[in-house]
Amino acid sequence: MPAAVNSGDPVLRSARREMFVTFGIFLVAVTYTGIYCGLNGYGRKVESLTFVLGFPDWIFWGIVVPWSVCIAFSLVFGALFMRDGDLGEELPSEEGGL
Repeated sequence: MPAAVNSGDPVLRSARREMFVTFGIFLVAVTYTGIYCGLNGYGRKVESLTFVLGFPDWIFWGIVVPWSVCIAFSLVFGALFMRDGDLGEELPSEEGGL
């Protein structure tokens, strides 16, 4: 196994933590959307259909709201919690190379 996988590299730990948080939020949103839309969007009588801000209710509560929350979470998470890690000293570039 590469040394970076088992090392205590803070940049790697930070990247993994950010990946797990982001992927976890994504899985929660996809699961909620699938279950909510499946239960409330299919096999429904037209008479029971209501609209919220111009969207059918099941689309608004099953897609618009959870994904709007994901967008808001992404903005806050990216602005407040994600940080650039120090990658060390910059190596001198070789002239004439690719």
